[in-house]
Amino acid sequence: MNKKTIRDVDLKGKRVLVRVDFNVPLKDGKVADDTRIEAAIPTLKAILEQHPRAVILMSHLGRPKGERKPEFSLRPVVPVLAEKLGVDVAFAEDCVGEVAEQAVAALPEGGVLLLENTRFHPEERKNDPEFARQLAKLGDIYVNDAFGSAHRAHASTEGVAHYLPAVAGLLMEKEIEFLSNAIESPRRPFVAILGGAKISDKIGVIENLLNKADRILIGGGMANTFAAAQGIPMGDSLVEADALETAKSILSKAGDKLVLPVDLVIADTFDENANTKVVPLKEGVPEGWRALDIGAETVELFKKHLAEAMTVVWNGPMGVFEMAPFAKGTFAIAEVLAGRAAEGATVIIGGGDSASAIKQAGLADKVTHVSTGGGASLEMLEGKVLPGLAALDDK
Repeated sequence: MNKKTIRDVDLKGKRVLVRVDFNVPLKDGKVADDTRIEAAIPTLKAILEQHPRAVILMSHLGRPKGERKPEFSLRPVVPVLAEKLGVDVAFAEDCVGEVAEQAVAALPEGGVLLLENTRFHPEERKNDPEFARQLAKLGDIYVNDAFGSAHRAHASTEGVAHYLPAVAGLLMEKEIEFLSNAIESPRRPFVAILGGAKISDKIGVIENLLNKADRILIGGGMANTFAAAQGIPMGDSLVEADALETAKSILSKAGDKLVLPVDLVIADTFDENANTKVVPLKEGVPEGWRALDIGAETVELFKKHLAEAMTVVWNGPMGVFEMAPFAKGTFAIAEVLAGRAAEGATVIIGGGDSASAIKQAGLADKVTHVSTGGGASLEMLEGKVLPGLAALDDK
């Protein structure tokens, strides 16, 4: 991590403009999962300990597509954040212009302000320089702690860094260090587990990891496309027809480094109450049926490959874990990984669905690190430079 962090700068008396990731799910106007708010607290407390003039927070929430839509307001975050921080949190009805500037000016010494959703303005996603300059006007120094948005070159994640001294928060630092160490200097054996629906989302990741990992275990919908590429009939399973050639090419390069399931849990409809059975992968999936989870034999096979692993990165579930009958594979792998972490292995869970799954399994605190960024962690695994990180000041 060759970027400056909040430890490298003096924040006393400064207006600290912080990009956080408060893109949280809302239900009935309340925060339904506060994981991302919780993840920002260490950085915010560390900033407040330096006695800044004010802490101004900006984030996006959802996809309002550049329009002001009340259902995407960040206002519901205020009470949750105030409780976790133990201080009053003010709210500004906009993130730029007079409304925002007056809200900053009205803050008491050391006050905290949350700005309204940056994506209510189309200029945010266009990384418009004038919009970035308006955001920058609110602070004296910029802190990016939103790892979950660091792969986006938006005004609040990248643009602002061109107008203010720019440093990383503690969460950003932690995410980068865990993920880059895992990829660049892992303790071996290094095993990657990749799942989720599509190969096309993860081609770059697989190709990068083939050069870095000792084994790559494949589950979820991705496995269907690899199986179909080997000529195995997959019935009504999700198969990416336009990724079959890519899958063939990866299989030919990968040799025994890529490990596919040996059995699948299949269902006759995409439904919690469907009829189910287990079939060996080599026999394929009959017409009218679809693969929705890995089977018990695959769990045992994956367990063997993980038994000695000292670094594990997991991105993507093994099946449709949102439905109880198809969650067993994902939760079994979560159990294995908690066991490896207890024995001293470094176990990193990529964000998104994998983070939800490990949390649902009740094991999030039993692994080394659960990333807050799905897309960002994928791009790091792919070896890409994250614009939100690249824009920060070098040490």
